[in-house]
Amino acid sequence: MPYKTGVKLVLLAALLWSLNGLLIRQIDQAGTWAVLFWRSAGMIPVLLAVIWWRSGGVFAPLRRVGWSGVVGGIGLVLAFGGAIFAFQATTVANAVFLFSASPFLAALLGWLVLRETVRPATWAAIALAGVGMFLMVREGLAAGAMAGNVAALLSALGFASFTIALRWGRLADMLPAVVLGGLFSMLAAGVVLAVEGQPLWVPWRDIAISLAMGAGILATGMALYTAGSRVIPAAELTLLSMVEVLLAPLWVFLALGETASAGTLAGGAVLMAAVAFNALSGARRRAPAPVAGIPL
Repeated sequence: MPYKTGVKLVLLAALLWSLNGLLIRQIDQAGTWAVLFWRSAGMIPVLLAVIWWRSGGVFAPLRRVGWSGVVGGIGLVLAFGGAIFAFQATTVANAVFLFSASPFLAALLGWLVLRETVRPATWAAIALAGVGMFLMVREGLAAGAMAGNVAALLSALGFASFTIALRWGRLADMLPAVVLGGLFSMLAAGVVLAVEGQPLWVPWRDIAISLAMGAGILATGMALYTAGSRVIPAAELTLLSMVEVLLAPLWVFLALGETASAGTLAGGAVLMAAVAFNALSGARRRAPAPVAGIPL
């Protein structure tokens, strides 16, 4: 695949993912767990179709992920569920900026769990990102949106756990593990809804939006990103994935008039600067490509 084609595919994936917040804003009654269930139900068939098209089957790729895929799939339950709650409980800008802390959390987990070396430049970027996150979390506390900020950080932690699990298992293909994450998400959502006595059969409009997010945004975006990432260096992938973070607040502003506070914008700018600095400082370092962008 030509490099330019890979860039277009990754940018298209980021564009699709940036619509998540806007679509969740269109949901009227469904709570976090119902949205998680139906969004996962929409995602799984599309990903299975892509795996079958690439591999000629689905069972063998799913078996190959082993325990690392299982652990990564469990991490995605936290990543997906936390992201949905964050979009519902705080501004889209706050949520997506905090999601972007995932690479730094992955670096810390890799250092703690896998004994991976963290570059001095990355430590500096982590410190800078911490300043940005502090500014946004402090703003959220003052605005009564602390729960949404915490959920966004837990979502970033869940996705970082997914990334580390795939590194641990040395899995080059993330899609089978994402399928497991979708299955685990449906199971967890069903159990929580049953225990709390909440309805799974929410209004059909909410179900349709959730299914569309899973099939048309998450799964399609992941298929495009996976294909494009094969010809793009890791540092460039990180920078390209920032398009999602920049566009997501724009869509809700244009469609719904939702604005971000000064603290959110300031903290988000610092966090984005940390992400960009870390990517550019590692541009000459040969490293594995990120497992995915921030498709939350």
